[in-house]
Amino acid sequence: MANSRTGSSNRGFASMDEDKQRAIASKGGRAAHASGNAHQFSPDEARVAGRKGGEAISQDRQHMAAIGREGGHARHASSRQQQQQQQQQETMAVKPDSGQQR
Repeated sequence: MANSRTGSSNRGFASMDEDKQRAIASKGGRAAHASGNAHQFSPDEARVAGRKGGEAISQDRQHMAAIGREGGHARHASSRQQQQQQQQQETMAVKPDSGQQR
């Protein structure tokens, strides 16, 4: 945020360091909740919003395919890693020790 500042002005929210911005934003959030202006989703509202988002994103076939591929890779990663370790151990057991000099 503030690290990518290009202007020379030292004024305004964007010119502050990230910690100061976060502190001010936090105070604003607390004030909004205290005054009753902050919106809080009810379980029904959250359910409807989640359904809308799911329907919208599932229309993107490429995105859904990428998610499925990633899940498949993650699911089989541990078995693939075990197979590689077994192969390495078998290779080490078959090879004679060439590191020793006689």
